[in-house]
Parts: sequence; C-alpha cells; structure tokens
Amino acid sequence: MSEMTAEWEAELEALHGRIAPCFSRSEPRKRALGYLKGLLSQCERKNGWQLAEQPGELNPDGVQRLLNQADWESEQVMTALKAYVVGQSGSQEGVLIVDETGFLKKGQQSAGVKRQYSGTAGRVGNCQAGVFLTYATPGGSAFIDRRLYLPKEWLEDQQRCNLAGIPNKTAFATKPELARQMIQKAIEEKVPFRWVTGDSIYGGDRRLRRWLEEQEIAFVPAVRKDEPLWYEGFRQWPANEIAQKAGPKDWQRLPAGEGAKGPRLYDWAVVPLRRLQVAEEAHLGHYLLLRRSLEEPFEVTYYVVFAPRAEASPEQLVKVAGQRWQIEQGFGLAKGECGLDHYEVRKWQAWYRHITLSLLAHAFLVAVRAKELKKTLPVMS
Repeated sequence: MSEMTAEWEAELEALHGRIAPCFSRSEPRKRALGYLKGLLSQCERKNGWQLAEQPGELNPDGVQRLLNQADWESEQVMTALKAYVVGQSGSQEGVLIVDETGFLKKGQQSAGVKRQYSGTAGRVGNCQAGVFLTYATPGGSAFIDRRLYLPKEWLEDQQRCNLAGIPNKTAFATKPELARQMIQKAIEEKVPFRWVTGDSIYGGDRRLRRWLEEQEIAFVPAVRKDEPLWYEGFRQWPANEIAQKAGPKDWQRLPAGEGAKGPRLYDWAVVPLRRLQVAEEAHLGHYLLLRRSLEEPFEVTYYVVFAPRAEASPEQLVKVAGQRWQIEQGFGLAKGECGLDHYEVRKWQAWYRHITLSLLAHAFLVAVRAKELKKTLPVMS
C-alpha cells in the first residue's frame, strides 16, 4: 500500500489490539505488529530479511521465531480476523466464495508440496495448494479462512510429515471437504451469510452439495459441462444436454457485476431441475443456471443452483454467480500487496501463521481503501 498515514497506523494498532490476547509473551506480540507493518509496506519482496529490516532488526531470526517457535495459535488470530471482517461489512445476504490458489516452490520439503496444477502458473508445477474462503457483501470482500491441501502421498509418509511438522492426527481431506470444514466453522462462529459459490471443483462435488442442502444453505457454484444432474424422466442428464432445453425466450442479458470497462454483460438462462422432494421441501428448488458469452455464443458456463424458489429469480442468481470474481481479485491483492506468496517457510505451522497474518493485512487494506473511497463520494442532500 502507499505510505501509511498516522491515522491508518493507529487503525492498524487497534486491529493488532484485537489479536494481542492470542500471544502469551510480549516479544512475539510486538513482532506480530511489525510483521503486519512489513506486509503492508512498499518493499518489493516481503521475505524474512525484508520484513526484519522494516523495524530495524539486523537479521531475520526474530521473524523466523515468530513463524516457527513462538507460542501463539493462528486459529485464534483467524477467529479475530473473522470478527473484524464481519464488523466492517457483515450482512445477512453475504456470499461465501471458495477457491484455491497455488504457491510455487522448489524442493520437496515444504508441507504438502508436489507436482500439481497451479492456476497461478496456469500449468502443472511443483507447488503447494491452499483452499481459501472469502466473505463478500455490498460493503466489500475479504478472506476469512484458509486450509493447506495435503496430497495422499504425504499422509502415507509419516517421516516426511514429521519433518514438516504436520500434526499426527491429520487425515486426508479433498479440497471440497476442506471447503466444507471452513463453511462449517463460519457457521459456528456466527458469520452471517446467505449463499455459497465457487468453481467447478467445488460445484461438482456431490457430497459438498448434499451437505449444503441439509443445512438449507443456498448455493450457485460452477459445474463442468458433463456434470450429471436430475432432469426429465427422473434420470441424470449432462448439464450441456439440459442446456439445450433453454429456448430463445429463456435467455436474457444481465450484468454479472462491474468490470474494469463497465458492466460485465452476458446472456443468462435458468432451467428448473427435477428432484423428488417431500412436502416440507416444496419451497426449495434446484436449477441449472447458464451463462453465454456475447462474443462467443457457443461458449457456455454452467452453474448448479439450490435456493428457495422465492429467491431464485435470474437477477438474484446472476448476482451471486457474479461474486466469484471477488476471490480472484482478492488473491491478486493479497499476493501483490500483502506478501501472501512471499513466504520462505517449510513447516505446516509456519505456513498457517504467515498466511493468517497476510490475510489479516489484506482485510485491513480492504477496510482502509473502503473508508478512503467513502471520503471521495459526493454527499447526498
């Protein structure tokens, strides 16, 4: 971010006061504030050396102690982060957005590293993968949780896990299962929200969709074109075959939010799906939402929908589906300005600690910029 003013430095210290009880000793408590200031500074590469230089330390030993040995719980800090975000922009109509991002790494010692696809690089590479949860409301959007994905081969090698500091009772969890854990925790910590969305990795997981339905949580995630969905004859049809049932009159042009060049316009259609339901579920509906590119009309994106029928208007579903760009924008900001991917740690605990502090810095930056924007808006008489 730009040079921090005295006003925003005081604001950051107030935010640090929220997490101060998470630290049992004064040294790591103070160093956490310095770490946040370093993450928000203008230094190009926010690694251990540069973060140590910000408060005038001669070497990165103290920074490494904060991430590796100091006595504090990143989960407690994440709980405080959630409360901060909800306090800034909480809404009963909030949308939880789940997505993953890759962290390119060298070597084989960083927890969870393997050759796997990285959306960041756009290719298969040696990287770690993290699953993240963003909270989006009309007041803004910020990350409220994270999970490091551990491939099965890691958990089958106890010695490797021990060297990386992975807790002994850690069980394998798919990325959609990690998403479910984070959504469940958001519920337990009383984060107000109404909808869930994400990409096809999460939309295509039937166990996650079934769990959300059991909680009566509305969702609008993407699915692949061959995703089997219940339709005519009470059998499953691929999504792209169901899409052919949408006639010319079913399509309407709607904006999926604002883009850099104005409203992001697409053609949209909603096709009701058919599911066996008991009488108590009659108010709930299942749908296939279709998005068609204006420039490439054969380019169609598919979304599976579960929502109260009264809330399943095309305008509402498009509004929710259009929120997914918020997490992509969040990754760009967190990596570009808050050092999300600048870490040089290898251990499980250190990864969670750095990522948590980086997300806290990101939430602060989002709040600061929202307040600055309000100052520039004209006052309505």
